[in-house]
Amino acid sequence: MERDGLVTRTCHPEVPPRVEYEISDLGRSLAPLFAALADWAGANMGRVEEARAGYDADGRPRA
Repeated sequence: MERDGLVTRTCHPEVPPRVEYEISDLGRSLAPLFAALADWAGANMGRVEEARAGYDADGRPRA
């Protein structure tokens, strides 16, 4: 994620070594997408659990 510019990494020359990570501005720009995903999960978790139960019962997904 550091290579992609989503987080910054700061190494401190200490013993023991210490590293800090921070979300970058580019990473923060993903916040609305994560919020939408969380909203979707909250609205659909019951259906996901039903699908899991159906799959676990007979090995086939439920629509």
